[in-house]
Amino acid sequence: MLSLIIDFASTFLAALLAGAMFCMWIILSPAQLDGTNYTILQQQGIRTLQPVLPPLGAVTIALTLAAAFLARESRPRMGLLIAAAILFIISAVITRAGNMPINVHVLRWTSSALPDNWKELRGKWLMWHRLRTVSGSLGLALLIITSLMRDSGSSRSLASLCGARPFFNTLLHELSLFL
Repeated sequence: MLSLIIDFASTFLAALLAGAMFCMWIILSPAQLDGTNYTILQQQGIRTLQPVLPPLGAVTIALTLAAAFLARESRPRMGLLIAAAILFIISAVITRAGNMPINVHVLRWTSSALPDNWKELRGKWLMWHRLRTVSGSLGLALLIITSLMRDSGSSRSLASLCGARPFFNTLLHELSLFL
């Protein structure tokens, strides 16, 4: 039961994180915003999300590692959970090393007097953001796959119910070659 609760919590929190990152990707699309509106939205996003998302990410990583520990009897499942945790850690490192230093600059801007290099900084921020979004989304995908693998020997497993057992067996075999 504890394992099920931890799996649910890590998947739920990962979905919140991936969803937040995806929404920011769309909201801050350079094609849709001039410098003034970009600055206003970016500063509001930083002030609102920066206190919440890093701790949420840390809890997600911890829960995913706990889920991997609890899944140690199923090597493929444990491997995918570890891979998901690594992807979440990569997202956290990208955030800390790529996005947060740029956020410090953006918070100093005024929307009426942007620095000359604002488009360059926006481009760098978006590049780092896209990378962390892809990494976090792939981590979430692995968590979903591991949820579908739960009780794989049981006729009640989702993969068995939807007839996807051969697909998941092949996927697991291929992924296990990397672990």
